[in-house]
Amino acid sequence: MSILINSGIVIASVIGMEIFAWAIHKYVMHGPGWGWHESHHTETEGHFEKNDLYAVVFSFIAAGCFIAGSMGVSWLWYVGLGLTLYGILYAVVHDGLVHRRLPFPRKARGKYMKRLVQAHRLHHAAHTKDGCVSFGFIWAEDVRKLKAKLKANMAKTGQPLQSDQAE
Repeated sequence: MSILINSGIVIASVIGMEIFAWAIHKYVMHGPGWGWHESHHTETEGHFEKNDLYAVVFSFIAAGCFIAGSMGVSWLWYVGLGLTLYGILYAVVHDGLVHRRLPFPRKARGKYMKRLVQAHRLHHAAHTKDGCVSFGFIWAEDVRKLKAKLKANMAKTGQPLQSDQAE
């Protein structure tokens, strides 16, 4: 039975991390944490960008869960595993498929992957911290809804669209 419980903790942690990451992306990265995240919305030279510091912070949280889990709070070890799996998914999907920072096939295949790529391109259609849509990393809303929301946001803020992605 503990295999089922521990697997459930890992799966719940991955799902919970996507919800947490969505909120951090929307309210921190596009708010007071814009100083780090702005590098992700502009061209940068080199392999790393200041925005990668967020991954470092999250890795310390996962490491803390592994340490606490090893010291007696065993369920936290499985939370740490879920957070680590989420980090791997983020790296492969977001950095690899969407931003091509890792070697990845040229085109996304399948409805899910295509929707993720399109949604994130719509997120980057606004080059400021305001007006963006689609804050998830491994889940995305329907692209048609995101396009309509992006156009409304840009009209409300008076910003021109920086991309033809919303057309």
